Amino acid sequence: MLRVAGLSKSYGHHEVLRDVDLEVETGEVVVVFGRSGSGKSTLLRCISFLEEPTTGTIEVDGISLSGGGHRTKSKRDRIRRLRVSTGMVFQSFNLFPHMTALENIAEAPRVVLKRSQAEAEATARELLEVVGLPDKAAQYPIQLSGGQQQRIAIARALAMNPKVMLFDEPTSALDPELTGEVLAVMRRLSTEMGITMIVVTHEMGFAREVAARMVFVHEGLIIEQGPPAEILANPRRPETRAFLDAVL
Repeated sequence: MLRVAGLSKSYGHHEVLRDVDLEVETGEVVVVFGRSGSGKSTLLRCISFLEEPTTGTIEVDGISLSGGGHRTKSKRDRIRRLRVSTGMVFQSFNLFPHMTALENIAEAPRVVLKRSQAEAEATARELLEVVGLPDKAAQYPIQLSGGQQQRIAIARALAMNPKVMLFDEPTSALDPELTGEVLAVMRRLSTEMGITMIVVTHEMGFAREVAARMVFVHEGLIIEQGPPAEILANPRRPETRAFLDAVL
Protein backbone atom coordinates (compact mmCIF):
# COMPACT_ATOMS: atom_id res chain seq x y z
CA MET A 1 0.00 0.00 0.00
CA LEU A 2 2.84 2.39 0.83
CA ARG A 3 6.50 2.40 -0.14
CA VAL A 4 9.18 4.90 0.89
CA ALA A 5 12.51 4.54 -0.91
CA GLY A 6 15.73 6.47 -0.28
CA LEU A 7 13.92 9.31 1.50
CA SER A 8 16.10 12.17 2.74
CA LYS A 9 15.03 15.57 4.00
CA SER A 10 17.32 18.50 4.76
CA TYR A 11 16.73 22.04 5.90
CA GLY A 12 19.80 23.86 4.69
CA HIS A 13 22.76 21.94 6.12
CA HIS A 14 20.61 20.17 8.73
CA GLU A 15 19.73 16.63 7.58
CA VAL A 16 16.56 15.46 9.35
CA LEU A 17 16.01 12.17 7.47
CA ARG A 18 18.73 10.09 5.85
CA ASP A 19 18.03 7.51 3.15
CA VAL A 20 14.90 6.05 4.80
CA ASP A 21 13.26 2.94 3.33
CA LEU A 22 9.87 1.74 4.59
CA GLU A 23 7.10 -0.47 3.25
CA VAL A 24 3.61 -0.84 4.75
CA GLU A 25 1.20 -3.55 3.65
CA THR A 26 -2.54 -3.07 3.18
CA GLY A 27 -4.28 -3.19 6.57
CA GLU A 28 -1.00 -3.09 8.51
CA VAL A 29 -0.56 -0.86 11.57
CA VAL A 30 2.98 0.44 11.97
CA VAL A 31 4.02 2.38 15.08
CA VAL A 32 6.94 4.76 14.60
CA PHE A 33 8.73 5.83 17.78
CA GLY A 34 11.89 7.58 18.86
CA ARG A 35 13.23 10.62 20.65
CA SER A 36 11.96 14.14 20.01
CA GLY A 37 13.72 15.57 16.98
CA SER A 38 14.61 12.19 15.49
CA GLY A 39 12.60 12.86 12.30
CA LYS A 40 9.36 10.96 12.99
CA SER A 41 6.95 13.80 12.23
CA THR A 42 8.99 14.88 9.23
CA LEU A 43 8.66 11.36 7.85
CA LEU A 44 4.85 11.59 8.00
CA ARG A 45 4.84 15.06 6.48
CA CYS A 46 7.03 13.89 3.61
CA ILE A 47 4.78 10.87 2.97
CA SER A 48 1.82 13.23 2.53
CA PHE A 49 3.99 15.81 0.70
CA LEU A 50 3.18 18.48 3.27
CA GLU A 51 6.97 18.67 3.19
CA GLU A 52 8.84 18.14 -0.07
CA PRO A 53 11.44 15.38 0.33
CA THR A 54 14.94 16.48 -0.66
CA THR A 55 15.50 13.14 -2.38
CA GLY A 56 13.70 9.82 -2.53
CA THR A 57 10.40 8.42 -3.70
CA ILE A 58 6.99 8.05 -2.04
CA GLU A 59 4.41 5.65 -3.45
CA VAL A 60 0.89 5.33 -2.05
CA ASP A 61 -1.58 2.94 -3.69
CA GLY A 62 0.25 3.19 -7.02
CA ILE A 63 0.69 6.98 -6.96
CA SER A 64 4.45 7.63 -7.10
CA LEU A 65 6.23 10.92 -6.41
CA SER A 66 9.89 11.84 -6.19
CA GLY A 67 11.32 14.62 -4.07
CA GLY A 68 13.15 17.61 -5.48
CA GLY A 69 12.83 19.14 -8.92
CA HIS A 70 10.21 21.52 -10.23
CA ARG A 71 6.52 21.19 -9.44
CA THR A 72 5.16 20.71 -12.91
CA LYS A 73 1.43 20.55 -13.58
CA SER A 74 1.69 16.74 -13.67
CA LYS A 75 3.51 16.64 -10.34
CA ARG A 76 1.04 19.00 -8.69
CA ASP A 77 -1.80 16.77 -9.86
CA ARG A 78 -0.09 13.66 -8.44
CA ILE A 79 0.55 15.48 -5.14
CA ARG A 80 -3.15 16.29 -4.94
CA ARG A 81 -4.12 12.66 -5.62
CA LEU A 82 -1.57 11.41 -3.09
CA ARG A 83 -2.91 13.77 -0.41
CA VAL A 84 -6.45 12.56 -1.04
CA SER A 85 -5.15 9.01 -0.49
CA THR A 86 -3.42 9.87 2.83
CA GLY A 87 -5.46 11.02 5.80
CA MET A 88 -3.44 13.05 8.32
CA VAL A 89 -4.30 13.47 12.01
CA PHE A 90 -2.19 16.06 13.85
CA GLN A 91 -1.46 16.32 17.55
CA SER A 92 -3.06 19.78 17.74
CA PHE A 93 -6.44 18.81 16.14
CA ASN A 94 -6.49 21.73 13.62
CA LEU A 95 -10.27 21.84 13.40
CA PHE A 96 -11.91 24.88 11.80
CA PRO A 97 -13.10 26.85 14.86
CA HIS A 98 -15.99 28.55 13.02
CA MET A 99 -17.50 25.24 11.86
CA THR A 100 -19.52 22.68 13.78
CA ALA A 101 -18.26 19.12 14.14
CA LEU A 102 -20.53 18.04 11.27
CA GLU A 103 -19.33 20.88 9.04
CA ASN A 104 -15.67 20.13 9.81
CA ILE A 105 -16.12 16.55 8.62
CA ALA A 106 -18.26 17.36 5.57
CA GLU A 107 -16.20 20.25 4.22
CA ALA A 108 -13.40 18.42 2.38
CA PRO A 109 -15.64 15.83 0.65
CA ARG A 110 -17.90 18.67 -0.49
CA VAL A 111 -15.13 21.00 -1.71
CA VAL A 112 -12.41 18.58 -2.86
CA LEU A 113 -14.40 15.52 -3.93
CA LYS A 114 -17.37 17.61 -5.16
CA ARG A 115 -19.89 15.64 -3.12
CA SER A 116 -23.34 17.17 -2.70
CA GLN A 117 -24.09 18.84 0.61
CA ALA A 118 -26.58 16.10 1.49
CA GLU A 119 -24.14 13.29 0.63
CA ALA A 120 -21.25 14.91 2.50
CA GLU A 121 -23.39 15.46 5.60
CA ALA A 122 -24.75 11.91 5.50
CA THR A 123 -21.19 10.55 5.44
CA ALA A 124 -20.23 12.92 8.25
CA ARG A 125 -23.07 11.61 10.43
CA GLU A 126 -21.98 8.03 9.77
CA LEU A 127 -18.42 8.91 10.81
CA LEU A 128 -19.64 10.63 13.96
CA GLU A 129 -21.13 7.25 14.86
CA VAL A 130 -17.81 5.54 14.11
CA VAL A 131 -15.92 7.82 16.52
CA GLY A 132 -18.66 7.64 19.16
CA LEU A 133 -19.87 11.25 18.95
CA PRO A 134 -23.25 11.20 17.13
CA ASP A 135 -24.66 13.72 19.59
CA LYS A 136 -21.95 16.34 18.94
CA ALA A 137 -22.81 17.17 15.31
CA ALA A 138 -23.92 20.74 16.08
CA GLN A 139 -21.16 21.48 18.59
CA TYR A 140 -18.26 23.84 17.81
CA PRO A 141 -14.68 22.84 18.66
CA ILE A 142 -14.57 25.21 21.64
CA GLN A 143 -17.50 23.29 23.14
CA LEU A 144 -15.68 19.94 22.92
CA SER A 145 -12.99 18.36 25.08
CA GLY A 146 -9.57 17.72 23.62
CA GLY A 147 -10.34 14.03 23.22
CA GLN A 148 -13.60 14.81 21.43
CA GLN A 149 -11.86 17.28 19.13
CA GLN A 150 -9.27 14.66 18.20
CA ARG A 151 -11.98 12.12 17.46
CA ILE A 152 -13.65 14.69 15.18
CA ALA A 153 -10.27 15.20 13.50
CA ILE A 154 -10.04 11.45 12.90
CA ALA A 155 -13.54 11.44 11.41
CA ARG A 156 -12.59 14.38 9.19
CA ALA A 157 -9.59 12.47 7.83
CA LEU A 158 -11.72 9.34 7.28
CA ALA A 159 -14.28 11.35 5.31
CA MET A 160 -11.91 11.42 2.33
CA ASN A 161 -11.83 7.60 2.31
CA PRO A 162 -8.01 7.52 2.45
CA LYS A 163 -5.91 4.49 1.64
CA VAL A 164 -3.49 5.23 4.49
CA MET A 165 -4.05 7.07 7.78
CA LEU A 166 -1.11 8.97 9.27
CA PHE A 167 -1.24 9.86 12.97
CA ASP A 168 1.32 12.35 14.31
CA GLU A 169 1.39 11.85 18.10
CA PRO A 170 -2.43 12.04 18.26
CA THR A 171 -2.63 11.83 22.06
CA SER A 172 0.36 13.94 23.12
CA ALA A 173 -1.75 17.08 23.63
CA LEU A 174 -4.38 15.26 25.72
CA ASP A 175 -4.78 14.73 29.43
CA PRO A 176 -4.28 11.08 30.42
CA GLU A 177 -7.99 10.45 31.00
CA LEU A 178 -8.80 11.59 27.45
CA THR A 179 -6.07 9.56 25.78
CA GLY A 180 -7.95 6.27 26.17
CA GLU A 181 -11.00 7.40 24.19
CA VAL A 182 -8.85 8.39 21.20
CA LEU A 183 -6.83 5.17 21.30
CA ALA A 184 -10.09 3.19 21.48
CA VAL A 185 -11.23 4.75 18.20
CA MET A 186 -7.86 3.97 16.61
CA ARG A 187 -8.11 0.34 17.77
CA ARG A 188 -11.52 0.14 16.12
CA LEU A 189 -10.12 1.49 12.85
CA SER A 190 -7.61 -1.34 12.87
CA THR A 191 -9.57 -4.28 14.23
CA GLU A 192 -13.01 -3.58 12.73
CA MET A 193 -12.25 -1.56 9.61
CA GLY A 194 -8.80 -2.87 8.63
CA ILE A 195 -7.43 0.59 7.87
CA THR A 196 -3.74 0.92 7.02
CA MET A 197 -2.11 3.18 9.60
CA ILE A 198 1.25 4.69 10.44
CA VAL A 199 1.18 6.02 13.99
CA VAL A 200 3.87 8.17 15.57
CA THR A 201 3.35 7.66 19.29
CA HIS A 202 4.95 6.87 22.63
CA GLU A 203 1.89 4.86 23.72
CA MET A 204 3.65 1.52 24.07
CA GLY A 205 0.51 -0.24 25.32
CA PHE A 206 -1.26 0.68 22.09
CA ALA A 207 1.74 -0.50 20.08
CA ARG A 208 1.84 -3.82 21.93
CA GLU A 209 -1.89 -4.43 21.39
CA VAL A 210 -2.54 -3.11 17.88
CA ALA A 211 0.67 -2.71 15.87
CA ALA A 212 1.93 -5.37 13.50
CA ARG A 213 5.34 -3.71 13.49
CA MET A 214 7.30 -1.11 15.42
CA VAL A 215 9.88 1.13 13.76
CA PHE A 216 12.53 2.96 15.80
CA VAL A 217 13.85 6.20 14.28
CA HIS A 218 17.15 7.54 15.61
CA GLU A 219 18.88 10.65 14.28
CA GLY A 220 17.04 10.48 10.98
CA LEU A 221 17.59 6.77 10.39
CA ILE A 222 15.42 3.68 10.87
CA ILE A 223 17.82 1.61 12.95
CA GLU A 224 15.50 -1.15 14.16
CA GLN A 225 12.08 -2.58 13.38
CA GLY A 226 10.11 -5.70 14.15
CA PRO A 227 7.02 -7.14 15.88
CA PRO A 228 6.07 -5.38 19.15
CA ALA A 229 6.71 -8.48 21.28
CA GLU A 230 10.26 -8.64 19.95
CA ILE A 231 11.03 -4.90 20.06
CA LEU A 232 9.58 -4.31 23.53
CA ALA A 233 11.01 -7.43 25.17
CA ASN A 234 14.36 -7.77 23.47
CA PRO A 235 15.50 -4.76 21.43
CA ARG A 236 18.74 -5.41 19.57
CA ARG A 237 20.13 -1.89 19.40
CA PRO A 238 21.39 -0.12 22.55
CA GLU A 239 19.72 3.13 21.38
CA THR A 240 16.33 1.38 21.24
CA ARG A 241 16.90 -0.22 24.62
CA ALA A 242 17.84 3.11 26.23
CA PHE A 243 14.74 4.82 24.82
CA LEU A 244 12.39 2.06 25.97
CA ASP A 245 13.96 2.04 29.42
CA ALA A 246 13.10 5.72 29.66
CA VAL A 247 9.47 5.48 28.54
CA LEU A 248 8.31 2.12 29.93
